[in-house]
Amino acid sequence: MAISNVISEPASPAATPTRGSPPSPKRRAGQSPGRRQEGRAGLLFLSPWLLGLIGITAFPMLFSLFLSFTNYDVLSSWEFLEFVGFDNYRKIFTTDPIFWKSVRVTLTFGLIAVPLKLAASLGVALLLNKARRGVGLYRSMFYLPSLLGGSVALALVWLAMFNGDGAFNDFLALFGIEGKSWINEPDWALATLIVLSVWQFGAPMVIFLAGLKQVPTELYEAASVDGASKLRQFFHVTLPMLSPVIFFNLVLETIHGFQGFTAAFVISNGTGGPVYATKLYTLLIYDKGFTDFQMGYASALAWIFLAVIGLITVVFFSTGRFWVHYSDGEK
Repeated sequence: MAISNVISEPASPAATPTRGSPPSPKRRAGQSPGRRQEGRAGLLFLSPWLLGLIGITAFPMLFSLFLSFTNYDVLSSWEFLEFVGFDNYRKIFTTDPIFWKSVRVTLTFGLIAVPLKLAASLGVALLLNKARRGVGLYRSMFYLPSLLGGSVALALVWLAMFNGDGAFNDFLALFGIEGKSWINEPDWALATLIVLSVWQFGAPMVIFLAGLKQVPTELYEAASVDGASKLRQFFHVTLPMLSPVIFFNLVLETIHGFQGFTAAFVISNGTGGPVYATKLYTLLIYDKGFTDFQMGYASALAWIFLAVIGLITVVFFSTGRFWVHYSDGEK
């Protein structure tokens, strides 16, 4: 009886918070001077990154967007700057034949180099995944080309290797095969750039190695008990479990592949030759901006490039849910 009275008894006005009541001690603690000081300290530590984001990334991007609607040519003063609207974009799609050639070359490069690079990195990662003597040394050696990145020195080495009197022709001569100047052949110049890109597979290889370490060994043991061969285990265990890693490498390497510049610039001496065979889109932007000094036109080219890469990324993310499988069963 006493318990029921206590339960049914209405709460006292002192226990019921009202709109005008003072904040609780916990709420006051959240607004303490110490918390505000920590917030200011956090902003202080973030300020170099914020300044870099605004001054080096955001402002130049917005300024280039403005220039893409002007006739800015670098050499003239700002007094002669004219707003031309969408004329630059219209010229790109209607009166610039080199634009479509560079688009074709860039798409060919990306569609061939990126899958080959991912296949090579995954294959080497599978070979280096098992613990054996000296495996750490082998991993370092395979990763070494990626440390050189898109350096000028590496492009010069590649130029020397595939010239008419280069080391590659000397290697072919051992088998009685007559070589050629691969760099100066329109049908083979782009292939040398593709081989160079595929050769630098170290970064995605390391990511694949990390993904392979996360695949449970119980899945392989269960597949072996069921009589699955190594090939079936690869397609039905390894690839599904690696699909998030494959998706990650695919997005990064696609963006990185389309942004290639240094090797094509050095090997073709900045011309994109022979006969525009290595005229990547980035080379076209460079030529228009820093050779022809048509900075407004180059800015329009750059924003088209950004839009296409963004569209490709959106396509990857929208279709990834059909083939990317996570360990928790979600897609």
